[in-house]
Amino acid sequence: MFPVPVTFLFDFERVDDRMRPYVMHEFAANGAKHLVLSGPLIGQIMQNPALQKNLLKEMAAEGLSFLDAHAPSNPWLDMNCPIKSERPQILLRLKLALQIAADMGIKTVTAHIGNVRSSLAELLPVAESLGLTLCIENIYYQLNTPERLLDLKREFSSPVLGFCYDSGHANLMDNGRHFPESEPYKMWGNVSPQFDDRILEKMLPYTVNCHLHDNDGMTDQHLKPGRGNVNWKSIVKQLKHAPRLQVIQSEVSMIRSHDSIHEICRAFQNIGEL
Repeated sequence: MFPVPVTFLFDFERVDDRMRPYVMHEFAANGAKHLVLSGPLIGQIMQNPALQKNLLKEMAAEGLSFLDAHAPSNPWLDMNCPIKSERPQILLRLKLALQIAADMGIKTVTAHIGNVRSSLAELLPVAESLGLTLCIENIYYQLNTPERLLDLKREFSSPVLGFCYDSGHANLMDNGRHFPESEPYKMWGNVSPQFDDRILEKMLPYTVNCHLHDNDGMTDQHLKPGRGNVNWKSIVKQLKHAPRLQVIQSEVSMIRSHDSIHEICRAFQNIGEL
């Protein structure tokens, strides 16, 4: 077993209200204790506030709880939206996402940020007032390398700013070097990607959450650990020594990867032994 709680992501936006309690029951029946409040779920709560109480009631009925969250994310919701005029509304949505997470008992929220320092300066005091840790994650874009994240951490020394290490994204920025068609080459355009085999080592002192999933080094597949070429022995060994680690998350896309809830729960019950 891993020394911190494990949470499980599920694509609840793909199931209806009748199916959702059944999915929760399956997680509970397979030993899960915590699920992820995903970005799409937060978006649904924004549209239908009554859903928040319904989710908590359904979770409690199965002995489950939400432990971590991911803020809604896409080019029109992330803090690094390139269109400046859109950012005031984006910040309002992100603040609302933080409030929703806090109201549901969550302690850590992951967000995509890029290099927009003004957004982070505005959100960190909100996170602190709500008792949240705001985590920014490594991605396979130029703006989300560990060096960029460390620059932000140096600028904002607040204890409520942490990192979310993403194993799949890190693998793309390592093994992706071997595949000219990999996502980093596409996303970095005419600039040579900054491939790196020490991403977790650099992020480790500030890693509060982590998204664990596998891929083939070419695309962000969100597979079950062991189905790609992520170096799990190295990752697990390092994470066991992360001084600020609060939670690890299964970010396997089960519907897309055709894995059963039983298979994923079993894989993460044994994740510390890989």
